[in-house]
Amino acid sequence: MTPFFLLQLLLSVSLTLASSHDYHEALSKSILFFEGQRSGKLPPDQRAGWRGDSALSDGSEAGVDLTGGYYDAGDNVKFGFPMAFTTTMLSWSVIEFGELMPADELRNAAVAIRWATDYLLKTISRPGLVFVQVGNPISDHNCWERPEDMDTARTVYNVSADRPGSEVAGETAAALAAASMVFRDIDPDYSQTLLENAMRAFEFADTYKGSYSDDPQLKAGVCPFYCDFDGYQASCQFIERGRGWILAYHMYDRKASCEGLLKDELLWGAAWLRRASQNDSFLDYIQNNGKTLGADDNINEFGWDNKHAGLNVLVSKEFMEGQALSLESYKEFADSFMCTLIPESSSSHIQFTPGGLIYRPGGSNMQHVTSISFLLLTYAKYLSKSSQTANCGSIQVDPASLQLQAKKQVDYLLGDNPMNMSYMVGYGDRYPQRIHHRGSSLPSVSSHPQFIACKDGSYYYKSTNPNPNPLVGAVVGGPGEDDVYEDDRADFRKSEPTTYINAPLVGVLAYFVANPNAGLVLT
Repeated sequence: MTPFFLLQLLLSVSLTLASSHDYHEALSKSILFFEGQRSGKLPPDQRAGWRGDSALSDGSEAGVDLTGGYYDAGDNVKFGFPMAFTTTMLSWSVIEFGELMPADELRNAAVAIRWATDYLLKTISRPGLVFVQVGNPISDHNCWERPEDMDTARTVYNVSADRPGSEVAGETAAALAAASMVFRDIDPDYSQTLLENAMRAFEFADTYKGSYSDDPQLKAGVCPFYCDFDGYQASCQFIERGRGWILAYHMYDRKASCEGLLKDELLWGAAWLRRASQNDSFLDYIQNNGKTLGADDNINEFGWDNKHAGLNVLVSKEFMEGQALSLESYKEFADSFMCTLIPESSSSHIQFTPGGLIYRPGGSNMQHVTSISFLLLTYAKYLSKSSQTANCGSIQVDPASLQLQAKKQVDYLLGDNPMNMSYMVGYGDRYPQRIHHRGSSLPSVSSHPQFIACKDGSYYYKSTNPNPNPLVGAVVGGPGEDDVYEDDRADFRKSEPTTYINAPLVGVLAYFVANPNAGLVLT
């Protein structure tokens, strides 16, 4: 092939791959989504107007104010573990890519973070306790009703010295520490409050080690929804989970770890406190406890339950900047994870659908797509700033290759896929209409002021009509391994949105607002 025709081919490929997506619109809507998930007294500037005040007595049974925060998904329960992770990822999105956000969206992102951190501060307001959940999930999931109408038990769950919860307290510490960096210039006093409370939450997590999933009373509330299957494991066993609408919710069958006790949230919390405070004691903690707490377990996962890949990326930054050469193994593990995403590498690879989407079995797959895409872009940023590459054995992978992989994922999510549909509600010409979400699928209080009781909502749940209240910006679980999406409200594994799908996506979209053609051969 002559150089001329090669140039023409490269130009053709570049024009084909060049983005046709409005990343700014997608970013704006991805942040707006969080307003639809709000619990508590809504502010006057609430933009998701179909929502109303809800759960205004949360915490009253325990004599504490636990109003506010977010519902995790399409239900009306406030699960502390995924809410804290959502907060960490929203904050990390702003820390890494906030400077690329349009000013109005940066403000909206900070508001979304503060809605969560105000609640998380309440959860650690009682000495010796961390409140980890509000709402009985079994009774909640047996109903299909608006949050404004809910009359199910608002049971309050907490961890303490006698029944510890290192994973929830550690993630809360990470969330508050990361958020303290977001507010450092915006509101210094609030930033300091967040950092001080992050340290207090971490001290609790580290002093009283153990999993909240191990306590029988707590387990009845948090499992099988948000048990920590990767934080603490007492034995090697297969964990059986129910298959019904209620018991299969959010969970998937997976063999428990047989490699001792993995305590990734303790390292994760320490890493964020090191980043936020620059206090050497947290660096010492990472260096002295890494092996004991599972840092050498090179697990290629990242999400609300497993922090390993994210931890490696986060900690590797300090090594790449030449500040802590003892942290070299974290870069090696981060490299190893990135290599699983590069087709040309000799590593065993993460599974992709025929259409090119990252895929992990178990449902709510877009949580993996958005969190891994975020790590790709963040690691590419760290590599670029330190003029380094990812070592994948026989090849060296540059930042542009990682950026291109992330771009393929986000473009698939926004519509470049075999279904020719966006998986973000309200974005594009074709998107999910029947998402698994109570408030979205039931008439709004303004259009239907009459109370809709627990089982009376079943009519709307079973309806084939589109949801009357589009939850704009919500990203659903997404298609199956065959790239097929049926838009079925009952299929929660595919049609349910979650806060921890959107949180890392905010950072990804912010990057592509400023770099719409990043990673392409020619631009």
